[in-house]
Amino acid sequence: MEDKIVYSTGPGGDPAGPSSGKPKQSPEGTPATKPSSQRAGKPAGQSEPVRISFRKGHKGSGMTVIDRLRIHPGGKEELLKKFKKRLGVGGTVKMGMLELQGDHRDFVENELASAGYKVRRIGG
Repeated sequence: MEDKIVYSTGPGGDPAGPSSGKPKQSPEGTPATKPSSQRAGKPAGQSEPVRISFRKGHKGSGMTVIDRLRIHPGGKEELLKKFKKRLGVGGTVKMGMLELQGDHRDFVENELASAGYKVRRIGG
């Protein structure tokens, strides 16, 4: 009987493909991982700027909206918690956008810019 590979998940019949559960190895022989900057929630290859806008609603004093922030959802919750504590306001994450009660565009713009994000202010 001839040894023929009928099905392979990796190059050259190596079963260490993406579905094998084994960690991928980098060329140096160490497990390949994300760069530490991506794990820590810092910007990595940001293609478009984070948008900061202000929406005036019929209730209250309006809200600051932070959109197109490319970090893990857990990182968004952590960042929002930090902003809420520093500003003493309420806020939430809705559909991937951070919302802070009140007009805090200046503060948010400075904080995100100092963290290395490209920021674009939308509206006045």
